[in-house]
Amino acid sequence: MKVDPVADEQMIKDALGDDFDEMAEPPNIVGSKDHPLWKPIIQNLREVFDPEIPVNIYELGLIYEILITDQPDQTSDIAVKMTLTSPACPVAQEMPGMVQGAIFPLSGVGNVDVDIVWEPTWDPSHMAETAKLQLNMFM
Repeated sequence: MKVDPVADEQMIKDALGDDFDEMAEPPNIVGSKDHPLWKPIIQNLREVFDPEIPVNIYELGLIYEILITDQPDQTSDIAVKMTLTSPACPVAQEMPGMVQGAIFPLSGVGNVDVDIVWEPTWDPSHMAETAKLQLNMFM
């Protein structure tokens, strides 16, 4: 079932601004948040969408972990653990490539590994508040 968004990206930006907003952060994400690449990675992941849901995969809470490891060659390797809303997701095979494609172009990125994990199982509690607003899901 496709759900039409109540608020589009521009409406949310108008309401919340372009600066960091805690409401746009998924509650359970872990990773190298102090690394200089963290913000550009998140910014690029916000441009990747599940084709069936009009919310980006970051705010949807599909990204569980992003580890950034600096390498001797002045690059940083990125390891992403993510899930899907359902094991039967029609883009299950393409999603890791979509995530890699969003991260690879960033300056200073070396290898990008994306692993799909099924634990913990995704549910709406993983979503950022902005995603819930877009989908008219008030909990």
